[in-house]
Amino acid sequence: MDTAENYEQLKLENQICFPLYAASRLITRLYQPLLHELQLTYPQYLVLLVLWEHNGLSVNQVGERLHLHSNTLTPLLKRLEQQGLLQRHRSTTDERQVQLFLTPEGANLKAKAATVPEQLAAHAAFPLDKAFALKTMLDEFLKQHQPT
Repeated sequence: MDTAENYEQLKLENQICFPLYAASRLITRLYQPLLHELQLTYPQYLVLLVLWEHNGLSVNQVGERLHLHSNTLTPLLKRLEQQGLLQRHRSTTDERQVQLFLTPEGANLKAKAATVPEQLAAHAAFPLDKAFALKTMLDEFLKQHQPT
């Protein structure tokens, strides 16, 4: 028998997916003006964050870190290469692997991007302790659902 209680879980306000989706879109929008100054899109910024930390990773390793498939990553990498921020090279030990290396311009962009997190925090006007707690919970959730 269909009752209102049976459909309570279908209300938008009872969905965990919706606030995550809306928050993700909001954060991306808050990043846009900051990254525009660097001539980067948000996904390009994410790739650079990974490479600033670990230059020389393979495309697959970057994809794993960003939870992206190579078919999604490849156009981003081509654009970053066209912008002169990275170079792609076949691995000398495994021709199937493509490694990513920052150019001097890509490495130097790190200094310009260093203020982005602080600027975002100021624009977001959300307490840092709550932001870190949310990040910790989301990291745990993602870790539990990574392919093994």
